[in-house]
Formats: sequence, structure tokens, C-alpha cells
Amino acid sequence: MARRKPKPAPLMTLGQWSACGVTAAVIAAGLTAYAGYRDVLAVQTEEVDTDAWGNRPDKVEGIHNILLMATDERSGDEAGYSAANGIRPDVIVLASVDVDRSGVTMVNLPRDLMVQIPPCDPAGEAPGTPGTFDQLNHAMVHGGMDCQAKTVEDVTDVRLDHMVLVDFAGFQHIVDSVGGIEMCIPEPMVDPKAHLDLPAGQQVLDGEQALALARSRDTTELGSDLERIRRQQEMLGLILGEVTGGELLSSPTAVYDFLGSVNDSLVADSGFTMDAMAELVIAMREVDLDRVNMVTVPVVDADPALYEGKVELVQDRAQELFAAVAAGEVLPEEESGKDEEGEEAVEPSDVSLRLLNNNGTTGLAAQVEPLLTAEGFDVVGTGNPEVRAPELTTVYHGPGQEASARLVAGALVGGAQVEEAADLGESLELVMGADWQGIGSSDGSDGGGGTLEELGATTAADTSGENTC
Repeated sequence: MARRKPKPAPLMTLGQWSACGVTAAVIAAGLTAYAGYRDVLAVQTEEVDTDAWGNRPDKVEGIHNILLMATDERSGDEAGYSAANGIRPDVIVLASVDVDRSGVTMVNLPRDLMVQIPPCDPAGEAPGTPGTFDQLNHAMVHGGMDCQAKTVEDVTDVRLDHMVLVDFAGFQHIVDSVGGIEMCIPEPMVDPKAHLDLPAGQQVLDGEQALALARSRDTTELGSDLERIRRQQEMLGLILGEVTGGELLSSPTAVYDFLGSVNDSLVADSGFTMDAMAELVIAMREVDLDRVNMVTVPVVDADPALYEGKVELVQDRAQELFAAVAAGEVLPEEESGKDEEGEEAVEPSDVSLRLLNNNGTTGLAAQVEPLLTAEGFDVVGTGNPEVRAPELTTVYHGPGQEASARLVAGALVGGAQVEEAADLGESLELVMGADWQGIGSSDGSDGGGGTLEELGATTAADTSGENTC
């Protein structure tokens, strides 16, 4: 069978990460606003009848799972802004809020992920469906927000508590409300279709510029997929840093202006009232950016003969992630600098490995070697696999070297499988497979949070520092 080509990291576009991340920040900002302005806001709502869904996953005490969606459609009455009026979400994120440990895990579900959409009733202009195999974001067209949420719950087996849809027009107002976003633009960026024209250099982007950057699809001169992914996460970190670390939460007037700017851009399920939002954000008041984890569910390209341009889940790794989210177990414990047995945690400089290319892309090992070296790993050789040739990216380790292998897996975008190979000594083998997505960031820790670490998750704290040229 022909090998499927690797899928570039299916993380969201610059504005897409920001729109969904800021949606969570909007909810958090509601805490301060609630005391003085609870009667001012009237978020648009849509009915989601979870009672009609039948058997549902169990509710985990202290965990709130919120489906965050973003669309490039215009908001307001003029555009008929409703999940049941044919809008398809461009971004779908499952945000798992851990109240007890004051953290959030955001799982990106690609919109073109092929899934089984369950039977859904008609809703507004949506005709309903007896069930169909289609891409994930088409569930909204079949049966509105109810169908979209039901589909996500079916696919992930994670019980959803609430749903929120935000449009990108609100993103422009969000950026303006926090005073703009300071970013480094390494090269001039011009995209007439998106009305984007930015010079190179350090600069503060206003809402209009940030929205243009978010919508641009023709700025490939910015660099590699990996660099674009990192920049997307930096954008989210910068916005969340402004919201949580600035004066926004301490000034009722500023909060009111902030919430007012995005109020018309939100649609929520009818159960997500201001009371419900307030109850949630009160519990999340002290959330730290290093407790906001961002991860993308592992995917590979679907069979192009059947579903060209679509993706499908890497089932075993995706189900591991979903099961951890469903059980409320994905957030790492506070780092101690030691592993589970009390030994000092492994550092990248402690790890040597051979880098082998089973991806099918000529010269990939030579491209990746300096990136791994920059992360601190000792690459002792490159080549093609001779003994072990897995279809999916795998880190092989000898006896007693599992911690080192998991550290390497955690440094990869999308993570990797970890397997023991008895013939290996202290050096590891990293075999790049069909699902290879690139190098992410390693924090040098092997303490806790195995699922997130293995999937190459990053935190908002990793990306909220200075973005300088």
C-alpha cells in the first residue's frame, strides 16, 4: 500500500488560535465585569438539547469542557449570524478547564477531519441528517450548533458542558481593546487579498492589521511551517498575557469596553448564561499562563483517492489524548525537577540519538538534524532505517532509557510513539514517519503530563514572552 504523505502540523492560523484563545480570555474577563455589569451583556444564544443525545460520557467533578469555535463569517443581524444558518466553523477547539488545578488544556480538532456525523435533527436552515461520513465542520451545516457539539462529543468521547462560537470580526476589536499586539515581522508581508501590507521589523499591530494577518493565506515568505506554528502560538500568548497580566481585569471600565467590543461576535448555548460564566471564571481567577496547554490531535492525510485534502485521526494516539481529557488527567502536575522515582529529570543534553528518515521526503534528516541540535539533543548520526521502519514517527529506546525517549517525543510537534528496543544501548533512534510534523519545544522536564508531553504540547507561558526581532 502506498505510504500516505505527512500532514503539515494542522495547527490553527494566526488569528484562529487567537480567536479561540481570546474567547476563553473573554470568559475570564467576565469575572470582574460581572459584579457591575451583569445585566448589560446579552450574548446571543442557540438551543442545544443535550438531553436528546442519549448515552453520554460521564461528568468529571471539577472539569468543565467547553467547545470553542471560530468562523470568518460576519456577525450581527445583517449577516444572519447563527450556527443554524449555514455557517461552518473554521476552527474547532475543545477547551478542558480544570478548576481544581487552575489550568486549561486546549485541543485543536482540524476542521477537515473526516468523522462519522451522528443523526441530527433540523435546526433553522440546517436540514438535519440521518447520519453521514463527512468532515468535522460540516456537522454545523447538517444540524446547527447542536449537531456540531454532538459530533465532537461522539468523536472524542469527552462530555461537553458548553459551546461558544466567535467570529473573527470580534478579534479585531479584541486586539484594539488590549492596546495592540507587539510582534516581530521578520520580512515584509504583502497580501492584497487580505489588505495586508506590513514592513519588516518590530511593530505594534492594531486590530485591523492583526485581522489582516489572521486572514492572509498568501504570506509563505514568512518561513517554514514550524516557524508559522510558533508565531501563531506567540500571538495567542501575547493576547492572553495582555488580558490576564495587564490592567484589563482590574479596571471595570476597561473590562466593560473589552466585553462590549466582542459581545456581538459571540453565540453560546442557551445554558451558558452569565451566571454560569461567572461561576466558572471565579474558580479560574488565578490561572497562570504556564497552566494553559495547547495541543493538536494527531492526524495524517486521508486517502487522496477518497478524500483529497482531508485528514484522519491517528487513532491510538488520538484516543489516548481524548481519554486523558475525558478523565481530567491531561494537565501536568507542578514540576519538581525530578522524575516519578525521585531521580533528577533528564535534560536534552543528556540524550544522544540517531535520526532516521522513513517519511519519504528526500533530505529530511539533514534538515531536521540542526533543529534537534538547537534543542540541545546530541544527534550522533542520520540515515534511513534498516532494522525498524514504522509507518508513524517513533522514538526507540534501550532498557532504562524511557525517560529520555519521552523527552524527545515531547520535543516534536504532534509527539511520537515511544517503544523499547532491546538491542539499543544508551543512544536512541528517532524514526520520522508519515505523520512527521516538525520540531516543537522541549522544556527539559520529564515530570508529569505524559500525554501532553508526548504530543508536543506548548503552554501560553512558553509563547507570551517578548516577541522581538
